[in-house]
Amino acid sequence: MVHLATTLIHSDDKNNRVTDVAPPINVSSTFRYDNNNLIPANEVDDFLASIEQSPVYSRESHPNSSRVQSILSDLLGGHAVIYNSGCSAFHAVMCHYNPKRFFMDGGYFGVHAIADLITRNYGLEQHSLDEIEEFAQPGDLVHLESPLNPFGTASDIKALADRVHSKGAILSIDSTLAPPPLQNVWNFGADIVLHSATKYFGGHSDLLAGVLAVKTKEQANELIEDRIHLGTNIGNLESYLLLRSLRTYEMRIMKQSDNATKIVKYLHNHKESLKGSLKEIFHTSLQNESFINKQLSGGHGAVFSIILNSINQCKKLPLHLKYFQHATSLGGIESLIEWRAMSDDKIDQCLIRVSVGCENVEDLIKDLENALLTVAKQS
Repeated sequence: MVHLATTLIHSDDKNNRVTDVAPPINVSSTFRYDNNNLIPANEVDDFLASIEQSPVYSRESHPNSSRVQSILSDLLGGHAVIYNSGCSAFHAVMCHYNPKRFFMDGGYFGVHAIADLITRNYGLEQHSLDEIEEFAQPGDLVHLESPLNPFGTASDIKALADRVHSKGAILSIDSTLAPPPLQNVWNFGADIVLHSATKYFGGHSDLLAGVLAVKTKEQANELIEDRIHLGTNIGNLESYLLLRSLRTYEMRIMKQSDNATKIVKYLHNHKESLKGSLKEIFHTSLQNESFINKQLSGGHGAVFSIILNSINQCKKLPLHLKYFQHATSLGGIESLIEWRAMSDDKIDQCLIRVSVGCENVEDLIKDLENALLTVAKQS
């Protein structure tokens, strides 16, 4: 079996169209027909294959979106379909599978907002995960985000999958916070895998993208046909940037995972000396459920959260950090910290989300510890 690092660099070699080692940025929205091979649309046997091989219009397909899908299909172990954002990817799931009932607990507010729009317009029923046994029917959709943003804690996917499939429903897993090789959700019963490719796949805080992975080529083709008319294909420049990022993805994600696990361990082991500001820590490495090590067999995610003792400490903490930038989002090579109340009106007002980057871990530990001690003294 080819190793991941090699896959990320060579999976799209089959898509080479020019001699450039680095694929070019294809900014064109339209492409010339091959005047020596003119086949009218009603005679094309495989429309999707034809637009992959000979692009016509970039809303349908373009060279770098095809390359991205080649790499992500191998990375995710399924058939990948790329989108212009994670929200677009989830909306595509809802449009294609058209569930009558939708089950979800916590998770990304954008997913909840899309479900609310569909409820408003078409009467979608929404339920919690505790209500699966009571209300779920064949064709319904259950959606789980694990690990969960902003906490960085995980749920037992296999246990949920068994419940979902016993009712004939479909299980969609958002694995953005623990992408492969940290977690392979196919092993635990997922039917659809979703990632915000903006985060770790992009990794440089400079692009928006989303991706779905499904089990069969037929399912992927159906989603691509939907995508053409939804107008949610990834853009040309974003595709190029994502290709660049995927080449170094394995190095980045493993460094970030290792950094985050070491930082969490340090904070947990020094809770007593930091109790003036640090009240609680959330991360999969601190969970003791039996499924954790099996599910996260490749390592823990690079997002964790802490609870401070007061709102005032949350406001002051970013002022005393040198290497953690105060911003939303996650997954980039730079470490970010966010007083989550700035972007989430329903969260604990004392929660701080940390997205760990690729800096030296000792520098990050020292920076965070100094800031926590400083705000404790100022309280």
